[in-house]
Amino acid sequence: MPLTSKYERYSKEELVKIIEDRDRKPKFGLVWERDDIEFDRSFNQDFVALDAIGELSCGVGPWSNLLIEGDNFDALRYLRMTHAGRIKCICIDPPYNTGNKDFIYNDRFVDKDDLYKHSKWLEFMYRRFLLARDLLAEDGVLLVCINDENRSKLELLLDQALPGMRIGSFTWRTKDTGNDAGGNFSQVHEHVLVYGGKEFSFNGKPLNTGKYRNPDNDPNGPWCADPITCNKTYKERANLYYPIQNPKTGYWYPCDPNRVWAFTSEKNLKADTKIRSETIEEFIRRNLIIFPECKPNAVMFFSTKEELLAAIRAGKGPVLPKKKTPLLKEDLSDLDFWVGKPIAKGRPSKKSYLQGKTKMFSPVSSWIAGINEDIDFLFDEDSEELELLRSQRGGEGTDAVSEILGTKAFNFPKPPSLIRNILRQATQSDDHVMDFFAGSGTTAQAVLELNREDDGNRRFILVSSTEATADEPEKNICRDVCAERVRRVINGYGTTAGTGGDFAYLRVRRIAHEAVLSDIDHSQVWTALQLIHRQSFAPYDATRQLQESLHADGGLIYAATINDEAVTRIVGLAADSPHLTVYTWQPGLLRERLAAQNITIEQIPQFLVSRFGVAS
Repeated sequence: MPLTSKYERYSKEELVKIIEDRDRKPKFGLVWERDDIEFDRSFNQDFVALDAIGELSCGVGPWSNLLIEGDNFDALRYLRMTHAGRIKCICIDPPYNTGNKDFIYNDRFVDKDDLYKHSKWLEFMYRRFLLARDLLAEDGVLLVCINDENRSKLELLLDQALPGMRIGSFTWRTKDTGNDAGGNFSQVHEHVLVYGGKEFSFNGKPLNTGKYRNPDNDPNGPWCADPITCNKTYKERANLYYPIQNPKTGYWYPCDPNRVWAFTSEKNLKADTKIRSETIEEFIRRNLIIFPECKPNAVMFFSTKEELLAAIRAGKGPVLPKKKTPLLKEDLSDLDFWVGKPIAKGRPSKKSYLQGKTKMFSPVSSWIAGINEDIDFLFDEDSEELELLRSQRGGEGTDAVSEILGTKAFNFPKPPSLIRNILRQATQSDDHVMDFFAGSGTTAQAVLELNREDDGNRRFILVSSTEATADEPEKNICRDVCAERVRRVINGYGTTAGTGGDFAYLRVRRIAHEAVLSDIDHSQVWTALQLIHRQSFAPYDATRQLQESLHADGGLIYAATINDEAVTRIVGLAADSPHLTVYTWQPGLLRERLAAQNITIEQIPQFLVSRFGVAS
């Protein structure tokens, strides 16, 4: 194929755009083969509608949860029309780019002869991340599961699609057994990448107020003892490495060379030095430093340096109370200072008052521990209190599917405990949660179980494909695995009680832009309008003159046709409502017959088409 033939299908204007875009591209970062013109066409080539399939839905409606069958690219384009800026948490487990078997999605991304083998997967993910970004609320978060092999590529891709939104990542161990990947190296961990809006924050762990007491009747009220160290070594912060003396007892306390004090000393300050916090001496003068009680017979005293060195070598010198890490070592330059000094056991701390506490939650650790994993090694005695998530190993996901459906119907599902505990931290009880790589429906199960746990009203939106192939044209993972699993979780299975809940089963349908006027169905219009305005939607009722959704704050009406009966009904509803929004195919005719000031009239299908076409 001649090289020039690749560009023959483009107009002069499109070729100019390709060259201009290429000139603007960054010279550093993730680069993959892609077709910018095809990218633009993919977003705007047609309209997307949803068909509600009543017999596959759970409950009769109105439905609060959505389960969408179809290409997730199309579903995301539709949801950008109905849910832009409303999703609190998107949690996905996308294909890991490990081979053709897990990448069966049919989409046009790049040419089949791409030089870079990852281009198709990167372009596939990039288009979806751009749409997902538009769905996130200001305080929303995107959580993406990925293996170690593709983490770096995916993180660079997310940096490009969601610039400035990176928060960090979780790491969790997928199995307890070893898995030699070559080079005597065991790959048993995966990651959850976290990208969020400026207002997003994990819930953390509520502050343990029970540890705040007032044994000394301090007039400032209850207090607890906080560490006075920071995570710097004496080589990194030499000015914070110094001994502290209790002025009441005369006992001295060595500084940990691996974790120095958090406050400076007046002895280390120059005359013109400006500091941002009080000195350790000022805290001592204000009785804010707590010195642990040390009985006289427990005080260490070394008359000579040789005696001190002998104690250090024998492991009998000053140590940290819990870990017994030596505080004095032979290579430290200040050993002479400690000769002839009474050295007390324990560590000084600082009073932290409950009154005026501004931070009432502890942060979430990036390590996701096993259910029974001993994690004491993760934290030293001076670490701040953290909320630690826990999860079963990867096999729990397979076991859950088998238990609910009676068969191993899906490969490598995530553990419900993993998704449930992450969502517990990432959402509040009334949030929208979305998974556009829903697979077997683990995210829905996690949402439903959380709602049962805290009496919440979280709503899920799942998107799953059929995964049909030429060899298996009747395969439908969305209908036969995902929907069936979620249905059984809701209604109960075996001896397990149901969580309660519902979902509408919806199917994606593409409509050419030029055919929207003639091909879009009334039920599709009514579904879209309700999803734009409401938290839930009811099925279309063909026996009714008007489709109505009335709330105390206003009414939503779809008038498929305009006649005397419809106008009379609208006038009556307007009299009892603060505001009505009426959607109709004949807005001019309706405006002629209505004089009410509290009615907004919009034209169908133009209203939906214009919302759908908002550029990413």
